[in-house]
Amino acid sequence: MSIAIKLVCATRVNAEQFATHTALGRSLALFQLPFATLRLFPSNVDGLPQVYNRVLRESVGNPAILVFIHDDVHLVDFFWPQRLVDGLNKFDVIGLVGNRRRATRQPGWMFVDDKQTPDAAENFSGVVAHGGGWPPRTINYYGPSCLEVKIIDGLMMAAHSETLLSRGIDFDERFDFDFYDLDFCRRAEEKGLRMGTWPIQVVHESVGDFDSARWRRGYERYFDKWGS
Repeated sequence: MSIAIKLVCATRVNAEQFATHTALGRSLALFQLPFATLRLFPSNVDGLPQVYNRVLRESVGNPAILVFIHDDVHLVDFFWPQRLVDGLNKFDVIGLVGNRRRATRQPGWMFVDDKQTPDAAENFSGVVAHGGGWPPRTINYYGPSCLEVKIIDGLMMAAHSETLLSRGIDFDERFDFDFYDLDFCRRAEEKGLRMGTWPIQVVHESVGDFDSARWRRGYERYFDKWGS
């Protein structure tokens, strides 16, 4: 494979613990891929946009497929590098699950309001499993993959670095661990990028925290910025 792939991950544990104690670290230890590297931010306390923007700046003159991914994701797809390439041949930005529409005051790809009311099923796209490994606890089929969407879940998002840099798209650092993905998708949409879901098999350990004080602050900050 001629294209370089760089996985970007921030983790609260140190580098040694990442390799043995995190889902992503244990997964990557199984792959010996000369064209894929890991840009790890161990013992991280910075918001994800700060970390991701640092890698974008590092990518000037060093193009790669950037995979922004959480540390609690088990990569169980043997063919994930080829699937990334295939997905980015169709879309500018890809993820695993998302929503085909964006509604007023929508706080996440699954919900239409801050009471966590689910959107209509026909608007969903993608598949992701949840649990502590393989076999997973559940496999959540939200809808067919390979569809254009307006919102992608931030657990895993990928794009060519040159695509983002050429359009002046980065991550808004006023967000930290919540709403950065919604904001990123809106900025990508404004710049005319096509976003879509792609079938890459993972198991996600987290189901999200949608009602914490931090999440509430992010919710208000997001709508203060966008107004809807």
